[in-house]
Amino acid sequence: MRSLSKPSIFSPLLAGLAVLALVHSTARAVDDEADWTWTDATELMVRGQAWKDTASPFDRFPSRAEEVVRPAVWYLSRDAAGLYVEFITDASAVAARWTLRRDRLALPHMPATGVSGLDLYVRDHDENRWRWLANGRPAELPSNEVTLVNNLPGEERHYRLYLPLYNGITSLEIGTLGDLRDSLEDPRKPVVIYGTSITQGASASRPGMAYPAILGRQLNRPVINLGFSGNGRAEPEVAELLAELDPAVYVLDTLPNLSGSQVTERMEAFIAILRREHPEVPIVLVENIVYTNAFLVSNRAERHTDSSRQLRALWEKLRNEGDRNLYLIPAGELLGDDGEDTVDGTHPTDLGFNRMAEGMRPVLQVILGGSAGRRR
Repeated sequence: MRSLSKPSIFSPLLAGLAVLALVHSTARAVDDEADWTWTDATELMVRGQAWKDTASPFDRFPSRAEEVVRPAVWYLSRDAAGLYVEFITDASAVAARWTLRRDRLALPHMPATGVSGLDLYVRDHDENRWRWLANGRPAELPSNEVTLVNNLPGEERHYRLYLPLYNGITSLEIGTLGDLRDSLEDPRKPVVIYGTSITQGASASRPGMAYPAILGRQLNRPVINLGFSGNGRAEPEVAELLAELDPAVYVLDTLPNLSGSQVTERMEAFIAILRREHPEVPIVLVENIVYTNAFLVSNRAERHTDSSRQLRALWEKLRNEGDRNLYLIPAGELLGDDGEDTVDGTHPTDLGFNRMAEGMRPVLQVILGGSAGRRR
């Protein structure tokens, strides 16, 4: 047996990790002696939000929806998935403090950084793209206060701060060592995505990695995330709410929450409600992802194959009846064939969400009038 008195080859590694932990802990702390300017996020424009008549500033459905949709849908609509604020500042440091609605930081299949954390991006105008900058890691319930980034060169930049995917927030303040102002509103119509836990963001490591957020950056277009975990069931009351909106395109990604028979029963009626108010708005139907263990688990293969077959049949029927603004994204475009892009065969990792965005983006670019080429 190795003597405990002898130096271990792991000792330098452990010492290094201890130093990194100390540096990381220090970097996260907000310096109370610094001259922070704190801005309430409600003074800025909350982006990714389809309705303004909400019960809380960071809800996704209007307050009146509580009396219309099922309780589970209402509960999930109070999660801040897809919401973000944008601001312009010349600050040398950016901090945040936020209060969570739910009494959980993480989920069994999803880390706290994605469930309850914040995600900061900065606009790289030289390369004309958004770049990740920092993640606000939650450590306490209900409130957290962290320095997101410091030691920035003193010049004005455009920032985007994504809110938690599987938690709601009741308050958010942004701290800056420098002046802060709101960015201009994007006047273009949004992409509205309705779906399941996958749309909501399970199991992204951080809020900016849910596929609706990735598409928003890649398309440089407002995106509304209306994913409801386990509850994207194509219900008529939800269709009525979505029909109130004025989007550039609807994306319906509901099949993981519908059996094949439910696709036949519900999706045609759901589309009909949207078409009543928006006869010409493009609607994109998304087939069921191919479950990554389905190559060996027969009932998993039958599940996604059946629902996708029913959706394709509906798409062909409606197209043949004259709906030329109806599009279909095949299942094969969504995930890879290596089985490496989900946490449980269903919910994508960051790799899976990147692959989903890459598979969806060409169709959306054609609809929106952009190039269908791949991005970095």
